[in-house]
Amino acid sequence: MVYRGNEPVDRIILKDMEFYGYHGVLPEEQRLGQPFVVDVELFLDLAPAGRSDDPESTIDYARVFRVVEEVVTGPPCRLIEAVAERVAAAVLKEFPVAEVLVRVKKPAAPVPGRFEHMAVEVRRRR
Repeated sequence: MVYRGNEPVDRIILKDMEFYGYHGVLPEEQRLGQPFVVDVELFLDLAPAGRSDDPESTIDYARVFRVVEEVVTGPPCRLIEAVAERVAAAVLKEFPVAEVLVRVKKPAAPVPGRFEHMAVEVRRRR
């Protein structure tokens, strides 16, 4: 794997995946649901895939999407921190990556005021 300092450099990025889930502290959030937007960055050595041009030597992006979708549309959490943690754990369990960065955005958070989204980000290593 290629590193810059202690950080792996190669990564696969799935950005702005949209799902409908039932996460939130308020009862209405868990009853009515709302959209969630998720970014996932997978850190791994991409040199073998780049050299071979063989899909078997990399990660199946569609499978990553399905794993994230299962978590976000699955059993509700009160906190998006818990959603992010579940996504990170599922990705590390399913795929041979050195680490994963997960960002969960809540564009319709029930907070007064104007904003693009509220978000949390977790980064987990093996």
